[in-house]
Amino acid sequence: MKLVYKGKTKDVYDLENGNYLLKFKDDVTGEDGVFDPGANTVGLTIEGVGKAGLRLTKFFFEKLNEKGIPTHYVDADIENATMTVKPATAFGKGIEVICRYRAVGSFMRRYGMYAEEGQPLDAFVEVTLKDDKRNDPPITEDALHMLGILSRDEYKVLKDLTRKISNVVKEELAKKGIELYDIKLEFGRVGESKEIVLIDEISGGNMRAYKDGQYIEPLELEKMMLK
Repeated sequence: MKLVYKGKTKDVYDLENGNYLLKFKDDVTGEDGVFDPGANTVGLTIEGVGKAGLRLTKFFFEKLNEKGIPTHYVDADIENATMTVKPATAFGKGIEVICRYRAVGSFMRRYGMYAEEGQPLDAFVEVTLKDDKRNDPPITEDALHMLGILSRDEYKVLKDLTRKISNVVKEELAKKGIELYDIKLEFGRVGESKEIVLIDEISGGNMRAYKDGQYIEPLELEKMMLK
């Protein structure tokens, strides 16, 4: 296996058959030792969070595949904390798409003059650039199109997929009495047709989930969802 990319929360290896292998780590994003799914630095290491994230990712990717929602998922090896995926090309140097159901985190930091903490939002979709140097700036549809990162048609697909996927996650969490506040997703293009598919992971490390008004840590979320 050849190491292709060393990421904050997982490493990517090139398999000889054309697929990639993602190795999940126990690092999570945050600042000053506090977990934050929207942060662009590793904030802390939580033992077992890699396998927990993979278990939840496997659960959600298989749900999405059942519903015919396109992903890069092939299979997962929980014991070794690895996931086999189809190769995908990024939009530009990488974008993240956030779907928000409540006003928290960076939404409040930006729009706190108008929003109240925890205020309900109607599956608000925003796109940010993966750019640590510039603190992952938000970007609009017009700018994405004008800078050649994605076309207007691709943006529509991206937004539609984001809402569909986020709603699947939201409904699954709701079955356990858990409320999804927001979720961060990543997408890429796969194959010659350049189909837009969900990539990366869906775990406690890239969402904010609450039960009875209390935030649920990533490890705890996995236990609650898969017990």
